[in-house]
Amino acid sequence: MFFESNEIKEMMNEAGKARKPFLFTVDFEMREGFFVADPLSQQEILFDIKGMSNTFPHRLSGIPESFSFPSYQTDSYLFEADPEDYATYLQRFNVVMDGLKRGDSYLVNLTIKTPLRCSLSFEEIFLSSRATYKLCLPGKWVCFSPECFVRIEQGKILTFPMKGTIDGRLPYARDIVLNDRKETAEHNTIVDLLRNDLSRIAASVKVNRFRYIDALETNRGPILQVSSEIEGTLAEGYLDILGTLFFELLPAGSVSGAPKEATLRIIKEAEKEARGFYTGVAGYFDGEKLESFVLIRFIEQCGSQLFFRSGGGITANSSGRKEYEEAIRKIYLPLH
Repeated sequence: MFFESNEIKEMMNEAGKARKPFLFTVDFEMREGFFVADPLSQQEILFDIKGMSNTFPHRLSGIPESFSFPSYQTDSYLFEADPEDYATYLQRFNVVMDGLKRGDSYLVNLTIKTPLRCSLSFEEIFLSSRATYKLCLPGKWVCFSPECFVRIEQGKILTFPMKGTIDGRLPYARDIVLNDRKETAEHNTIVDLLRNDLSRIAASVKVNRFRYIDALETNRGPILQVSSEIEGTLAEGYLDILGTLFFELLPAGSVSGAPKEATLRIIKEAEKEARGFYTGVAGYFDGEKLESFVLIRFIEQCGSQLFFRSGGGITANSSGRKEYEEAIRKIYLPLH
């Protein structure tokens, strides 16, 4: 099930040629991932990708027959995070800012790893989360992502970068986030980056929608996120080289930065450890359409400790305090 990334690329090519369904992931460092043929027939990896799922509650080990997607109250389960202090975050933030000031990069995604105490199992989080993209490796990690990476269908490739987040309870939150200078610059940068990425494998690349708002409900209140829609046209026979085309776009620009090669060096210096599957990509191919997403909103288990992974884009106009608060604001559960 787990393979090196080059093997996954070739298996995607073969399955694309044969028009056979598969489920896959690739980690952020593009070292490894998993590839599952006929994914609807297995239960080792749980997935729900825009409603395409191999799960319902009573088939899952350890979930009682009475389970019914509860609406959790704040006092009915434990969810407590212990984020690093601001001084610790600022050390990493300054490494990123040094790289930006040198001109090595103009957008860097910086992430944090927050110890977490949670009374819900990964399976319960998976089943109860309201998210467009959900994936769970029981005992290892669970992801409830709002962010599409690319969608490939009927000769078209689309991507929907999300950059710009604000507490939806704030007065005039929509106007604030859309008019924020730093958030606007960050969003413009990622749209340009992904237009260029798509242009490597597609023709007639264009922005269909620019800076629209998505509202997300969480256990800590609503948040607003800013997205855009970019589209390109693929050459005839694209499914025969589906893996090759897909890997040309990795790692995902929205969770790395631009330009990619120099930005990845800054990330490595600032974060000091591999991200693994967090901020990697995953997807499902149904034989005709590929739907993929970015592995954000991510909880992992290391030994007996849980960690919530979160982060955000840093530009030369960023405030360390605001970026720290945004990374913490993204520590949530989108529960029913």
